[in-house]
Amino acid sequence: MNETDVVGIYERADIYEAIYRGRGKDYQGEAKAALAHVRSRTPQARSLLDVACGTGSHLKYFAEEFPRVEGVDLTEEMLVLARAHVPGVPLHKGDLRDFDLGATFDAVTCMFGSIGYLADTGELDRALVRLAHHLNPGATLVIEPWWSPDTFTPGHVGADLVEVDGRTISRVSHTTLHPDRSASRMEVNYAVAEGETGLRTFTDLHVMTLFSREEYAAAFAGAGLTMEFAAWDQSGPGLLVATRPAGTAGSARGDR
Repeated sequence: MNETDVVGIYERADIYEAIYRGRGKDYQGEAKAALAHVRSRTPQARSLLDVACGTGSHLKYFAEEFPRVEGVDLTEEMLVLARAHVPGVPLHKGDLRDFDLGATFDAVTCMFGSIGYLADTGELDRALVRLAHHLNPGATLVIEPWWSPDTFTPGHVGADLVEVDGRTISRVSHTTLHPDRSASRMEVNYAVAEGETGLRTFTDLHVMTLFSREEYAAAFAGAGLTMEFAAWDQSGPGLLVATRPAGTAGSARGDR
């Protein structure tokens, strides 16, 4: 497959939402696990920013716990669905590498391996600085990373068939090691069948960097944070957690 012939799933947010809902992805359980780290480190937390919030499926549960929540995502199509999931919640279009909301929060999250889309350690360093920039003193950052070189399994095949809202959707994926060996390369084939519109097929591609635990720790340190790794009982490699030291000053406007 030519990588230029790919249709991104994030521009087809309704299909993205349907496939993960149909697969039974435990957004509530994942949000609960992230919140447990926030509550243990920042018990007074009253505000949260979810970066790479996607369709708002984690943010929906975060909003039940905090009087003030906001979200950021790169793709407008994802934000359209997020606005329906969390009406009234401020949602912003922004890039993980350079976003600036001009505000800080008691907690910042970045879920579902989104950090893996950063191309190299330079971009990872920039992103961690941006995330830390939005933390209040004493606030907690929780990141769900992508796989690392020591946890990635090349050759993985995934397959799902779901029926959601009158559509039947199949998703078949194959994940390999990228030729430069620093990233995973996951090719995903979708078929979407509806009674009125018929059958549509398209291919999606995800190239995601396999950052090592040491590279994550270095990026956290460069942003003034000390990273801890936390295992969890959800699908995926675990969570990366840090708390901004109390009394440190940032350039963003303080939380209201």
